[in-house]
Amino acid sequence: MQRDAKGQYLFDLLCHHLNLLEKDYFGIRFVDPDKQRHWLEFTKSVVKQLRSQPPFTMCFRVKFYPADPAALKEEITRYLVFLQIKRDLYHGRLLCKTSDAALLAAYILQEAEIGDYDPGKHPEGYSSKFQFFPKHSEKLERKIAEIHRTELSGQTPATSELNFLRKAQTLETYGVDPHPCKDVSGNAAFLAFTPFGFVVLQGNKRVHFIKWNEVTKLKFEGKTFYLYVSQKEEKKIILTYFAPTPEACKHLWKCGIENQAFYKLEKSSQVRTVSSSNLFFKGSRFRYSGRVAKEVMESSAQIKREPPEIHSLRAGMVPSRSCPSITHGPRLSSVPRTRRRAVHISIMEGVPLRKAPDRCAPQPPGSHLWARQSAGAPPREHSGRADSNERVAVIADEAYSPADSMLPTPVAEHSLELMLLSRQINGATCSIEEEKESEASTPTAADVEALGGELRALCQGHGRPEEEQVNKFVLSVLRLLLVTMGLLFVLLLLLIILTESDLDIAFFRDIRQTPEFEQFHYQYFCPLRRWFACKIRSVVSLLIDT
Repeated sequence: MQRDAKGQYLFDLLCHHLNLLEKDYFGIRFVDPDKQRHWLEFTKSVVKQLRSQPPFTMCFRVKFYPADPAALKEEITRYLVFLQIKRDLYHGRLLCKTSDAALLAAYILQEAEIGDYDPGKHPEGYSSKFQFFPKHSEKLERKIAEIHRTELSGQTPATSELNFLRKAQTLETYGVDPHPCKDVSGNAAFLAFTPFGFVVLQGNKRVHFIKWNEVTKLKFEGKTFYLYVSQKEEKKIILTYFAPTPEACKHLWKCGIENQAFYKLEKSSQVRTVSSSNLFFKGSRFRYSGRVAKEVMESSAQIKREPPEIHSLRAGMVPSRSCPSITHGPRLSSVPRTRRRAVHISIMEGVPLRKAPDRCAPQPPGSHLWARQSAGAPPREHSGRADSNERVAVIADEAYSPADSMLPTPVAEHSLELMLLSRQINGATCSIEEEKESEASTPTAADVEALGGELRALCQGHGRPEEEQVNKFVLSVLRLLLVTMGLLFVLLLLLIILTESDLDIAFFRDIRQTPEFEQFHYQYFCPLRRWFACKIRSVVSLLIDT
């Protein structure tokens, strides 16, 4: 990969590796040295966007949630969206009642974890070994096991996945990727963009929901974010919120621009460059570069290939039970945990990888993923449960507050994680672990090696960010000097033409006849010309004498 390779090249490379055609719903996200999240822009160089020193992490995850995930054309796309929503549920971004939470967790058990209930293999309390939410209660765990045992027996993974997506889509916070802010009164809030519009969450309530066709303008200045709304009867509203930093506010603004373009517009040709500035002040300019939702759906309807085999993907999703959490007891997360390496690109959980030795305990032969806590996972209670004396169920409309669980962890990315692990870049090669052989329709080990070679070239071309920043500053200063000197030269040339030439052009003649120009010519220019002529004659005579 060339040093100036664009983000689109890397994105296409990853989608090819995953055998994914309906790729417009996904994106690549990373965290900069200031702990600010960014989406990788496909029209810009990858190296220039990654300002941090290696090691660094990029995460492949859902960027635009489908308005109807059950209507996606291919099962592999539905499966990847399922993994993302399951992750949202685990991190508390998908809020729901206790009954809905139990049903969603039962679908996850049926689809990905254990399949049909078997009395011989699943003793009482078997659902407590998995963690589907930030906190559990014993009552919720019993409800999950009851639904899984009595209502879902015989459902195939694809059917359970489809039912899970249909249920999740009906929830108010489906598709929410929260941005922490404060309102004008200083109250904490979370702003988010969904397939249906803009939402504001405070506590456990959705206080604002604005459809995309009512949003007329998005704007930011420093830390302040403005949303201009035009509702019925020509009623206009301006919602104002304050982000933690200017960088966070700009990220919020860019996410809003992209989501509005994707869900609202009919064609990508209608996309326009948007500026955050006023008329006389320079601001940020941004343009969404992808296709819109309607075009993506039309393109998906034309897919004619044989559906890719994803049985191996589902098989690789079962977490290892040989390495329980040392601190928090034997509970396992239904989200595969990632090992910390020098460099890794997290893509999607569930694709089987070549098994690596675990320092905690030996892996069983059939295990491909490790049940270790992801850096992006929120801290859990020691027991993982709500106190039995408490009357409040954690996952419930009445009590569940997103203030803790919905806040995006700044250090690591909340994403679905298939580990494509790279090794140390500084002074060593950057490689990717080979994928275990699977069906013919899935990527082969040769594909992974090719992907590793491309990413290795990108990693080796990253360079030192400090030197790059210094070079950019020097180039900016030189560019400014050159532009200034060029403008001065043009002005001087124009002045000489006005005062010394005999060009009889109407424009020049009008300027020469103005009283101001005549005063400038006789009082300033002529004396200055005589002074320069005298100095030049003195220098010439001095040279002749010597």
